[in-house]
Order: sequence, then structure tokens, then C-alpha cells
Amino acid sequence: MTSGTIPLTSSAEASPVSDSNVGRFVEFLLVGGATLVLFPLSWIVRKVVGLDPSELAIGFLTFYAAYVVNDPHFTVTYFLFYKDARRRAFDPSVPLASRVRWVVAGVLVPAALFAWAATALALGSAQGLGWMAQAMFLLVGWHYVKQGFGVVTVLSSRHGVRVGDRERLAILAHCFAGWAYAWANPAMPAGEFEEKGVVYWAPAHPRWFELSALAVLVASSVWLVVTLVTEAKKRGRFLPLAPLGGFLITVWAWTIYSSIDPLVRYVIPALHSIQYLYFVWLMKRNEARAQEGPPSFGRPVAVRVGGLAVGALVLGWLLFHGVPGFLDGAFVPRPRRNVIVGPLGETPFFAAFYVFVNIHHYFMDHVVWRRDNPDTAYLRGA
Repeated sequence: MTSGTIPLTSSAEASPVSDSNVGRFVEFLLVGGATLVLFPLSWIVRKVVGLDPSELAIGFLTFYAAYVVNDPHFTVTYFLFYKDARRRAFDPSVPLASRVRWVVAGVLVPAALFAWAATALALGSAQGLGWMAQAMFLLVGWHYVKQGFGVVTVLSSRHGVRVGDRERLAILAHCFAGWAYAWANPAMPAGEFEEKGVVYWAPAHPRWFELSALAVLVASSVWLVVTLVTEAKKRGRFLPLAPLGGFLITVWAWTIYSSIDPLVRYVIPALHSIQYLYFVWLMKRNEARAQEGPPSFGRPVAVRVGGLAVGALVLGWLLFHGVPGFLDGAFVPRPRRNVIVGPLGETPFFAAFYVFVNIHHYFMDHVVWRRDNPDTAYLRGA
């Protein structure tokens, strides 16, 4: 969810959501708060069981959990993005800037990614796929922090507190500073790396870049704290704790220091996916509620939301397992005994699909969650 562009109601429009403390606590867990529970649990498990056995168990669990959590979080975006594709691309009533963004993310980006991956596979170029992987690693931090931005802005608005313009600017600056430092840290020399069986060369992350990014991060942190306190005094209250906590956890625990705990790092992609799916559920549930009665008399909420979930599960299996598995089995020669596998590995199609869907997801997300997408109005209610 590229939530840096999620719609935010004006102060006059902000409509507090009346829910229980239990509901808000559950919401906090879903948007990142569960991370605070997992850190002490991880420490206990490592002390009782040991690092190696616990790491093996968590790795096994998260690998299979990806089928029902991580993969659908990617593929549900296709259903959100390509809904009403003709209207969003060609209808003159849709603002020109929105149509251009849609065409770029929905046509030009996937076409370029397909050409890139197809050329690399046709030429047997592991480095070609490697550059795609590098682009994915660069953009994933942007994707994470902007989703964190969406958590604090949208949920604060839902709970009756509008994020002011100065707060918005300070939060965004902190997001981008966190993204830059996460990319620059740690400093490392150029060398060979492996992703999904593909071995490629990656450039160095120089020490000066890491230190420069750290300085910017520290400055943005000070700016953020001062701005939040100043605006809270003017408003008479701080931003709600749960949205603000979800934002800070996303930036610091999931992006900047995602490897600080050897077990929790396996779970972060699932936590991010749950955070994303919560907003999808919120939007689609409210949309279904609004259209369930007159004049539309649409299908029941459970049917519409359940159908979307099943569709995302099926498409997730196809894009991450079924189709690439078939192509790797059909077109990649099996290595003979005592023969070293080449730099493309045994599953180059899986690597290509994985990187393609990741990058395309980031670009689609940047369009889906903008305020000029009318569907996002349902984040505020039915």
C-alpha cells in the first residue's frame, strides 16, 4: 500500500469511528503492534530451544504461511488496480493526471518489466535478472515506509484526528530518510549475491553514503518529534497512539532495523502483508456494505469480500508457484550429477516472476491508494 497518497479527510470531513478499546487494540496489533509482542517471544524461544532449531522452525512456518498471507497481499492488488480498467484509462471524466498514472503503472511498467525479464532469460543473463532484484530491494523500502505513512494518516483520520500539513511533511521526510538509511546500511563492498537461485554482482554501498543517510535520518527524527509535539499543543491532543505506533514500527522495526532479531526478521514480510490486507478488508468491506442495500442491492458483504480473498489466493498460487514452476520444469534442463548449476540457478522463471510481481505491486499500489481513486473514500466508512 503506497499509503503516502491515501486520501485524508479535511478536518470538517473527519468522522471518528466509534469502536471499543478492544477493537482499537486489535487494530493496533494488525497494523504493526504485534511486532512488540514477537520480540520478547523470540528471545524466550531462543533461550529455551536454541537459535538453530527455532530458526529452522520459524523459516519453515513462514515459508508455507506465505501461500495464504504474503502471496495474496501481492495479488489482491491486481483485482483492485484493474477494476474498471477502461474507465480509469480512457474516461474523460477521470482527471488526466490519474489516467496517465494508471497507464504508466498498468501498461508501461509491466511491459518494461516483461521485456527486461524476457531478455535476461533469453540471453541466460543472471546479471540482467540481478539488476531487477536490485531494483526490487531499492523500492521495497519505499513501499514499506509509505505504507506506514498511510497507517498514521488514515487511521488518525478515522479516529477523528486530522494529520496537519506540517505533520504530514515531517512524517513524509522521516519516511524517506528511513528508506534511504535502510538502503545504505550496512556499508559493504561490491560482490556476488544470490536471490531465488540467481547469482549476480551488486555494486558497493560506500561508508560515506551510510553516514550521510544516518545524518539525514537523525535530523528528520528531531524534526518529527518537534513537529508532533508542537502540533499536539495547538490541537490539544497527540495523534492517536495506535496509528502513530504502527507508523514508527513500520519505519524502524520493519525497514531500518529489520534484521535486529534473527527470528522476527522472518515474520516481517507477513506482518507487512497483514497490515496491507487490513486496509484492503476495511475498504472492500465498507464498499460492499454501501452497495448491499438500495439502490444497488449488491451481493452480501461476506460473499464479495470472500470472493476477493479466494481470487487473491488462487492468483497468488498461479503467479508464485504454478506458472513459474511449470516453466522451470519444462524449459530449464535438470543438472546432472557432479555438474555445477549455472548462475541462473534451477528456477530462473520463479526468480523472474517473483521480482516482476514485487516491482509491479509497488507501482500499482502507488495508484490504488491515492485520494483521486474514488474507492478509497470507503476507508472512512460505508
